[in-house]
Amino acid sequence: MAKQLLIIRHGKSDWAEPGTSDFDRPLNHRGNKNAPEMAERIIRKELVPELIVSSPAKRAITTAGHFAATWQIPITNIQQEATIYEANVTALLQVINKLSNNVERVALVGHNPGLTDFINYLADAHIYNLPTAGVVVIDFLFDDWSLISQHTGSLFLFDCPKKTECS
Repeated sequence: MAKQLLIIRHGKSDWAEPGTSDFDRPLNHRGNKNAPEMAERIIRKELVPELIVSSPAKRAITTAGHFAATWQIPITNIQQEATIYEANVTALLQVINKLSNNVERVALVGHNPGLTDFINYLADAHIYNLPTAGVVVIDFLFDDWSLISQHTGSLFLFDCPKKTECS
């Protein structure tokens, strides 16, 4: 069975709280609304993953929690990976390459600019920006996560809360 990776950028975050560190920034109202809506779209497309791997930053783990709740995946099953926060392509690739081959479809929840760069690295997708709460699905023709590298995937889906942002 081939592998499939869902790449999800955290929802819109709240900048209103002065003195809050970047790591501890929460989602704003729109971020809390968009994440479940995007998760519902994934259900309708029958693309629900078996595993969610997320940055532990508040806005990312909260987004992952909204997706998990909508997908009826226990919150305790979200795998937190500290290296996803502020990760570049190399760090994100290391996270993916060490996934268990027992899972076929995985969701990775994180941050820009790393995620947009990673999408373009994996699928040669030429995506300018993955918007907040945006979802990309990349297909891989092999069944070993450790084989994933530059341009080994193909873009299957690019979806955003506002369709006009998906370009």
